[in-house]
Amino acid sequence: MNVTIRKIGNSEGVILPKEVLERHNLRAGDTLHLVDEPNELRLRLHSEDPEEFERKMKVARERMKKYERAYRVLAQ
Repeated sequence: MNVTIRKIGNSEGVILPKEVLERHNLRAGDTLHLVDEPNELRLRLHSEDPEEFERKMKVARERMKKYERAYRVLAQ
């Protein structure tokens, strides 16, 4: 899904489509967590401590890399 960065007052922002807001039960004023990585930006629902979430994701990425061959075989 493509979105465009738009001028909003003196700032710039992204407008999320209505379908996405409804699907995730989001409203104006809700907080999202922005993950800024090389070549990637991700928005996450703000449901837990961002540092704890990133620690869990680091462990998950390490496991996925370690067992990549097995995961590929299982995915077939």
